[in-house]
Amino acid sequence: MRFADIGQQLRAYRLESGLRAEEIAARLGVSRAALYRYEKGEVIKLDTIRRLAELLKISPLSLLGIGVEYFARPLAFQERLRQVEEGADQILMVGGAVCYQTTSDAYDGAIAEAWTEGADAAAERLQARASADQALGLLAARKKLHAARRPTIIAILGEGALTRLLQGGVAAGLPVPERTRQRCLAAARTEAEAIAAMMESVPIGVQLGLASGVEPSGGFMVLRGRERAHVVASPFAADTPPNAGLGVASITAADEAVAAHQRVAESAWRDALKGAAAAARVRDLIKAAG
Repeated sequence: MRFADIGQQLRAYRLESGLRAEEIAARLGVSRAALYRYEKGEVIKLDTIRRLAELLKISPLSLLGIGVEYFARPLAFQERLRQVEEGADQILMVGGAVCYQTTSDAYDGAIAEAWTEGADAAAERLQARASADQALGLLAARKKLHAARRPTIIAILGEGALTRLLQGGVAAGLPVPERTRQRCLAAARTEAEAIAAMMESVPIGVQLGLASGVEPSGGFMVLRGRERAHVVASPFAADTPPNAGLGVASITAADEAVAAHQRVAESAWRDALKGAAAAARVRDLIKAAG
C-alpha cells in the first residue's frame, strides 16, 4: 500500500464529509494529531482504513486509490485535484472557459474579491469566510505547483463556456456588489484577450485550442505522471465558490477510462481551431460580448 497516497485521499475525503478533524478522531478513538499523521502518510492498519471509510461513508477501496473517487464539495475536489497535479507531467484538458494554470493575476484577483464579498454576505459569515480563505489557498498552491513543475499543457477550450464567462464574468451568479461584478466582467475580458494572445504566440509547454463546432458536453482532464495517469471529470470550474457548487466530480486511474478520454481528447484537438484562427475567433467573442 502507498500510505502517502492513502493519506492524501483521507484528507480530501475528510473535507468532502464536512466533518471536523476532531470529530473524526473522536469517533475513531485516536487523537487529532494521530489523524493528521495518517494524512501525512504514516502507516495505517487495514482495520483503521475500514473504520475510516465507514465514518466518511465511502468504500475502503476509495481510500486505497482503487475505483472511482467522487466529490460533491468543490473545496474537497480542489484539494484532491491539487494532489493529483503534484505528480502530473502532462495535462490534457477538454472543455471549460479557461485552463486555470495559465490564468492571469486579474483572474485570481477577481475570484478573491468575489468570494470574499460573497462570504461576507453569507448567513454563517465566519464559516463562509474560512472556506473562502481555504479555497483561495488551494488555488494559490496549484499555481505555485505549476510554476515549480511546469507540466506540458494541451487545452481545448469551449466556445460556449468562453462566451458565458464573458457575459457573466468571473464567479458568475455569486451575489456581489455591482462594483465587484464589474471587476469580474473586466477580468473575464482580460482573460479572454490573454487566451487569444497565447493562442497566437504558443508559449513553450502550452498549447491552447478552441472547440468552436461541437461544444464539449462534459469537460474533463487527463493528467499523466511517471507512474500513472488520472481522468478528472468535474462540473466545478476554478471560479466555483467553495460552498456554492452543485454537482459531482469524479477522479479515476482506471486504464480503460484513461484510454477512452485520451482518444476523445486527441480527436477534439485535431478538430479544434488553433493559432491565428483560434485567436481571431476568441476576439470575435470578446467583441460580441461588448
